[in-house]
Amino acid sequence: MILSDKSILEEIEKGTIKVVPFNQDALGSNSYDVHLGKTLAKYKDAVLDAKKHNTIEYFEIPADGYVLEPNEFYLGVTAEYTETHAHVPFLEGKSSTGRLGIDIHATAGKGDVGFCGNWTLEISVKVPVRIYAGMPIGQLIYFPVEGVVENSYDKKRNAKYSGQPDRPIESMMWKNQF
Repeated sequence: MILSDKSILEEIEKGTIKVVPFNQDALGSNSYDVHLGKTLAKYKDAVLDAKKHNTIEYFEIPADGYVLEPNEFYLGVTAEYTETHAHVPFLEGKSSTGRLGIDIHATAGKGDVGFCGNWTLEISVKVPVRIYAGMPIGQLIYFPVEGVVENSYDKKRNAKYSGQPDRPIESMMWKNQF
């Protein structure tokens, strides 16, 4: 089951879902639209190593936009800070974004109960496309959880992405033991 617009608003009232800033116009019939933040990042190294802390370089999207190029990988961020304490949030692209050839996540579309922060976007494009800070980039949908969550993400000792700021965060795979 997916929460409806009315249910999302009820959960915001209860404090189990938080979206800052919240804009009523961004609320769809069963989703909430999120927008592209002003900061993008790219990895410094051409070859990434899963066991290494791969660092990134940040840059701001100018007022006249920024052209994303195919065969490049960008990290973006949502303008909205979110918290989800009783539901599983899923971040999906909007159809308008997809029709421009923009993919907003490679594999990380599902959040965890207890995720608190801005969402890092894993952006790639099929064709060159100019993007702008503040443009609608995706939508959050919320699924109720069956049963009691004993270990929410914000309480996990090894949660690598809790409290993400309003700028993209690089992969923390290197913190895993393998």
